[in-house]
Amino acid sequence: MKKCTALLTLLTTTLIYGETLEDIKEKAIKEGEVISVGMPDNWANWKDTWETLKSKYKLKHSDTDLSSAQEIAKFKNEGKNATADIGDIGAGFANIAVKQGVTQAYKTSYWDEVPEWAKDKDGHWMLAYTGTIAFIVDKDKIPEKDIPRSWEALKNSNFKVSPGEVGTAAQASSAILAAAYALGGDEKNLKPAIKYFADLAKQGRLSAAAPNIQNLERGEIEVGLIWDFNGLSYRDTIDKNRFEVLIPSDGSLISGYTTIINKWAKNPNAAKLTREFIFSDEGQINLAKGNARPIRNVELPADVKAKMIPDDQYKGAKSIKNHEAWDNTSKNLGRVWQEEVLVNRK
Repeated sequence: MKKCTALLTLLTTTLIYGETLEDIKEKAIKEGEVISVGMPDNWANWKDTWETLKSKYKLKHSDTDLSSAQEIAKFKNEGKNATADIGDIGAGFANIAVKQGVTQAYKTSYWDEVPEWAKDKDGHWMLAYTGTIAFIVDKDKIPEKDIPRSWEALKNSNFKVSPGEVGTAAQASSAILAAAYALGGDEKNLKPAIKYFADLAKQGRLSAAAPNIQNLERGEIEVGLIWDFNGLSYRDTIDKNRFEVLIPSDGSLISGYTTIINKWAKNPNAAKLTREFIFSDEGQINLAKGNARPIRNVELPADVKAKMIPDDQYKGAKSIKNHEAWDNTSKNLGRVWQEEVLVNRK
C-alpha cells in the first residue's frame, strides 16, 4: 500500500512550480540524458541509480568525479555554458552553493518526510543520505589488538593518519569537525582539532595520501578518516577481511550529502527527475546498498542492514547544530590547514 501511495504521488502531485511530476518525467525523457559531477558509480552506490534511470526513463548518463568545492566552482565558472546538470555535495557546502547563486530549487514529493535540519527552506538542497566520520584501518599494517578505536587512542599510537584534502573535499573537512567534537570543540571552534593534527604533522604521522580506494588497495593508508559508507564500500570491494571500519568511541560527526541542480542545467527536468528518484523508496534503498544511511525512514532489506556498522557505535556522533557558524569556519579551513597544520609536516 505504501509503494502504491508513493507511485500515485509521483505521478499526480502538483508542485509549487506549476507542473506535475508527470510533466517533469515527460520533459526529462525528451531531454534524454543527465550529466552529473561528484556522483561516481562507486560512491554510495550511484551505479544502481544511474542504471535504474536508464532502464525506466531512457536517460543516458555521464559523470566527472569532483570535490564539493570543485563542483560549485564548475557551476559558477561555466554559467550559461553549463556542461553539468546535477552534483552531490557535502552539507557543509550546501549553503555556500546557494549563496554563490549556482543552484535552482526543486522540492521533491517526499519533502515532508525530510527533517527540517536536512533541507533548505526553498528546496535548493535536500540531504538524501547521511554519513558519519569513521576510521578505516588496514589490518595488514596494524594488528587487531592495536587498532585505535578513539581519537585519543589514535593520538597515542604510532600510526599514520590520512584525512584527505582538507578545505576542498567535504569528507576531509568534516573529519576535522568530527575530531573537534570529540576534543571539546564545535562548529565555531576547531582549535582542538587543528592542534591535534598539527601535533601529528610534527611527529611525521600526517599522511598526504588521500583515503581513496586506490590508495587503500595499494597499502598506502594505515588509518584513513572517511565517511562510514565509503569505508564499508571500499572494504567490501577490496577485501572485507583486510579492513576494519569503525566509529571513534569518543565522538564523531554525522552529516550528509545533498544534490544541487545547476541553475543553468541543459537538462533541468532530467536533474529534477533524478532528485525525485533518489528520494523514492527504491532510490533510498539503492543508497543503503552503498552503505549510506537513507534520510527517509524506509524499510531496508535484511541483508543490506546487516552490512552496516552496529547502531551502538553511533551513540557519540553529533549532527551540526549551527550551520551558519560551520559555513563561516569551513570557508577558511583550507587556509588554516595550510598555515597551522601542513607547515609542520615532516
